[in-house]
Amino acid sequence: MLAPNETETRPTHAPATHPALPTAKVGVLLANLGTPDNYDYWSMRRYLGEFLSDRRVIDYSPWLWQPLLQLVILSKRPFSSGEAYKSIWNHDKGESPLMTITKDQTAAIANDLKGRYGDRVHVDFCMRYGNPSTKSKVREMVEAGCRKIIFFPLYPHYAGATSATANDQFFRALMEEKWQPTVRVVDPYYQQPLYIEALAQSVERAYAAADKKPDILVCSYHGVPKRYLMEGDPYHCQCQKTTRLLKERLGWDDTQITTTFQSKFGPEEWLKPYTVEEVARLAEEDGKKNIAVIAPAFSADCIETLEEINEEIKESFEEAGGEHFTYIPCLNDDPAHIQALVQVIRDNLSGWID
Repeated sequence: MLAPNETETRPTHAPATHPALPTAKVGVLLANLGTPDNYDYWSMRRYLGEFLSDRRVIDYSPWLWQPLLQLVILSKRPFSSGEAYKSIWNHDKGESPLMTITKDQTAAIANDLKGRYGDRVHVDFCMRYGNPSTKSKVREMVEAGCRKIIFFPLYPHYAGATSATANDQFFRALMEEKWQPTVRVVDPYYQQPLYIEALAQSVERAYAAADKKPDILVCSYHGVPKRYLMEGDPYHCQCQKTTRLLKERLGWDDTQITTTFQSKFGPEEWLKPYTVEEVARLAEEDGKKNIAVIAPAFSADCIETLEEINEEIKESFEEAGGEHFTYIPCLNDDPAHIQALVQVIRDNLSGWID
């Protein structure tokens, strides 16, 4: 279905009976992890079932993993995860904060690009898990006349369990299109200057507003099994570089900033140090009673930041004797962040739109 301001044309020299086609345009499809439709048991079970069945996320043999997942994990975890989501839910809009923020980001990016390119660029978003699905949004873009699509996973850092699985789903959707558009997939932007600048500005604002200046900034990135690093996943190295670039932009030394990893799941070793343990160690052993935590790997606040960092990790710090805990929100739809994302998109539009 075309929007009211979109037009249809017939190919040059086509007969009058040839069906009209939408005016060709470029699609920009933003992609994030996903969200359950609600926090009730069945909504959570559907979402967790899709997420935890992804072989990019859990790569154990399905013969071993699926019975455990279906019979044990999905019989219990939807209850605890549902309670966690309920505690952060945007009840006014009936959606998770990730959904609200992603909509706001999409609207801000679309508004900027419309001012630059008019109706030649069509911006939308999808989720890897849950709704709106990648498949449905690819279909809508093709129907709207997008003969070229830029697919933009909203992960600053590449990881098999994030960027790669989003790309997998995008290309699976393209497999069902009779007339596939030309596509470009955006590279990770972990060292993009405007992204680093947006992070630095958010830190400076938080430090200026803090009642007590933090002793150290903890950059908490989402974790992955250490085995993935050994198998060639570049995520760990990219996270370390973001921390280094942020430190250099702020003009700090190594004692003022550190890198940790959160959200460990399962029995095997993940990237270390674990955030929940490191914040306790900082308070107990290093005497860092005032800390700030930022999550540079997340483009939008979600369950891992609003609930895990602001509750579980904060509690670990305070139980170890910590006194002042400052959570620095994700960049979300902050204007500096939007400009960083727009610049990434503009770089990828090069050669497609002048």
